[in-house]
Amino acid sequence: QVQLVESGGGLVQAGGSLRLSCAASGRTFKTYTMSWFRQAPGLEREFVAATRWSSGSVYYAEYADSVKGRFAISRDNAQMVSLQMNSLKPEDAAVYYCAAGRGDWTTIKNYDYWGQGTQVTVSS
Repeated sequence: QVQLVESGGGLVQAGGSLRLSCAASGRTFKTYTMSWFRQAPGLEREFVAATRWSSGSVYYAEYADSVKGRFAISRDNAQMVSLQMNSLKPEDAAVYYCAAGRGDWTTIKNYDYWGQGTQVTVSS
């Protein structure tokens, strides 16, 4: 059974930092893109950051414009991905989801596997 399990969410003041982690199991995700999406109340789920696999076992990072320079995604190994979030803003508050898929990393329908989500709350 494939599982993606997120951890690390919580409450932080604006300007603070949080680190999210995602552990995948049930199959190998070596060639999969592993990404983070987020969804705030009343809004659509949106792409945050991705680690996409390339030949030579190199993972490239991709970011939404809204988080560039503040968030850093890392692929710790084939099965784990982390998201370091710095300089958090109230508008970053959302449920953050880990996902694994192939193809265009910004497109939700390309992701086959999803975690249950972890809440990030940013107080102003």
